[in-house]
Amino acid sequence: MISAIALASALALSGCTDSGAGPSAAPVEKAPEFDAGSTMAKLSDAGKITIGTKFDQPLFGLKGPDGTPEGFDVEMGKLIAAKLGIKPENIEWEETVSANREPFIQNGQVDLVVATYTINDTRKEVIDFAGPYYEAGQDLLVLAGNPDKITGPEDLTGKPVCTVSGSTSEKNIAAYTDKVIATDTYSNCLGPLRSGEVVAVTTDNVILAGLADQNEGEFEVIDKPFTKEPYGIGLKKGDDEFRTFINDVLEESFEDGSWAAAWDATAGKVLETPTPPAVDRY
Repeated sequence: MISAIALASALALSGCTDSGAGPSAAPVEKAPEFDAGSTMAKLSDAGKITIGTKFDQPLFGLKGPDGTPEGFDVEMGKLIAAKLGIKPENIEWEETVSANREPFIQNGQVDLVVATYTINDTRKEVIDFAGPYYEAGQDLLVLAGNPDKITGPEDLTGKPVCTVSGSTSEKNIAAYTDKVIATDTYSNCLGPLRSGEVVAVTTDNVILAGLADQNEGEFEVIDKPFTKEPYGIGLKKGDDEFRTFINDVLEESFEDGSWAAAWDATAGKVLETPTPPAVDRY
């Protein structure tokens, strides 16, 4: 049975902030033109956009010293906003945790979500995805030195593991152990790992790498991914024009170097630059 501890009221406790972060890798389009009535036209005419992202994930979405999120996901959001003619300072960043991403999209609280968001069929029943723009893989974070000698998920039978409620990681790891402790953010799993309450934290390898980098010398990543996690950009279901537009922006960024520049400025400080994936034009 999956237990849940410290599962916060994620739907009620989200935060917003305007962007004052560093410059985006892409210049802001001047007076772009879109079909009347399209989401792109509405956002461009308003001159602002609300983007959901994580605030607690180093390298991808982490709240900076000035309260503004920074990371690879944030840069992806800026690339899209730039093509709409929206400056970085006119982006409103809404904190999204794994459990509230679909509701925030469905109720219009955000225009899109870029938040280490794995594309899967269950989520596509209620929202749409553009992308993927990156492919991660689920892995394990353990204490430095790996005292429990864990080499993969097969070693976790009957052992407690921490992950985030509502994530694909929670579902995947349940196939290996019935002692899953689910919390609201991955950073809240570090305390139980330090204290020995759990033997590992599990989520995507890039998220774990960021946590290990942020807490140098305390943890290590097993570095044996056991799933494929294509990251997509969530948007309201049925908005095919907006989805096509975002996919076009992503493909252009792959080709003109802005995607690689965004990676190098964020996650690339710790991880090697990967090859961008092919977007799914479903």
